[in-house]
Amino acid sequence: MGSVTKTIVVNAPVEQVFTFWKNFENFPRFMENVESIQVTGEDLTHWKTKGPLGKTIEWDAKTTSVQENQKIAWQSTEGDIETHGAVTFEEAGPGQTKVTVGLEYQPPGGVLGEAVAKMFSDPEDQLEEDLERFKKVAESGDFSAMTSGTPAVGEGSYTNTVTTAQRDDAGSTVTGSGSGADENSATRAT
Repeated sequence: MGSVTKTIVVNAPVEQVFTFWKNFENFPRFMENVESIQVTGEDLTHWKTKGPLGKTIEWDAKTTSVQENQKIAWQSTEGDIETHGAVTFEEAGPGQTKVTVGLEYQPPGGVLGEAVAKMFSDPEDQLEEDLERFKKVAESGDFSAMTSGTPAVGEGSYTNTVTTAQRDDAGSTVTGSGSGADENSATRAT
């Protein structure tokens, strides 16, 4: 099983950074390989990511712990990959948040799959790049997806799919839609 831990300091208050991260609609805005996230119930999500050699990797995950403004933890429940981990949020100074992501994963195909994956994408470099994009988006103050009206994980039982082909750093359009307690959709063009 592979593991990776990365930390970054974001120039934004911990409450704002935590709220932005807690809403999985935001992940395609900064995670390069995330194709879509579907919230399938309270604390449950279905993930689709780009894998090596053009393969799509899918798994279901359960959010196992949410400690407001401090920590979010998860564990995969089934699918192409086994993963678990946590992200922690600590005040690093006035208006600054230290974000630490630690995860363990077992890629498809075991050791061979891990070797192939490393040939095409180093998980440590990928997480570092994703965190740099997260910092950029979080510090920009553009929280349109965060306030779209769609509940974050743990705030209701509904289905919501977020898909994006490109991110903010590519001058893209991000679209999210959902159905639940209130019908809504959020679109942001850059």
